[in-house]
Amino acid sequence: MDIEIDYEVDADYITIQKEKSEVAKTIEVDESIILDFDKNGKLIGVEILNASKNLNSSVLKEVL
Repeated sequence: MDIEIDYEVDADYITIQKEKSEVAKTIEVDESIILDFDKNGKLIGVEILNASKNLNSSVLKEVL
């Protein structure tokens, strides 16, 4: 699992799969959470917008 942080737009992207897959479908759960799926319907990534407001450091420490 990889986590990319873009501090300019305050967004985190969590890559679920080890191998790189193209996004075939995107679902916006709400204004802050976006899910990316591959062509087989497998979840491949999660984008968290306004990450500093929606996640605190203790949550990230548990995930990592």
